Amino acid sequence: MTYIENVFICMASPLLIAALCMGKRQAKVFLFCLAGMGSCLLSAYINTFFTAFYGADTFAATAEIAPVVEEVMKLLPLLFYLLVFEPKAEQIRNAAVITALSFATFENICYLIQNGAGHFTFIFFRGIGTGAMHVICGAIVGGGLAYVWRRAWLKIAGACGLLGAAITFHAIYNLLIAYGGAVQYIAYLLPVLILTAGKLIARRLTT
Repeated sequence: MTYIENVFICMASPLLIAALCMGKRQAKVFLFCLAGMGSCLLSAYINTFFTAFYGADTFAATAEIAPVVEEVMKLLPLLFYLLVFEPKAEQIRNAAVITALSFATFENICYLIQNGAGHFTFIFFRGIGTGAMHVICGAIVGGGLAYVWRRAWLKIAGACGLLGAAITFHAIYNLLIAYGGAVQYIAYLLPVLILTAGKLIARRLTT
């Protein structure tokens, strides 16, 4: 884990400098990048703890523990942003997606460090699939919160429901990957197809 910590410091340092040097509006982007990568690092520690605490095998840790921990950790910076700064709907959606993308980027880097970069095709599909999956989860939570946060009676129930939806999608993705074989590559392609379909539908609705 020490190597991952060093990588985080090397990646976070330029982002922190950029956040300090840029204007207030641009600084938020870099801060959410830091929040996403920091959430990924903390998720690794928490996943390891719960895996050891429950004596879970690799399959259970991947399909049951990791989705819950990772989605909760990605939600926390967003909730802080909502409670302290009261952003607009578009800002909420952007913050959620940036956090999710940064989380996925650091997760891919950690995977490369632990497993090497010898198989380009597998790494390519994994990187694209994992990134798309985290973006979808971020869009579910961010887009939903942009709606429910304006309604006091929906805040808590809505946030819990959105978190549950993101965890479910994340768990299905991880479950298919853990199955291995051709199913694994289907899992990598599934979020990409869903994201593409979503963009096409959104484009048609706005035209």
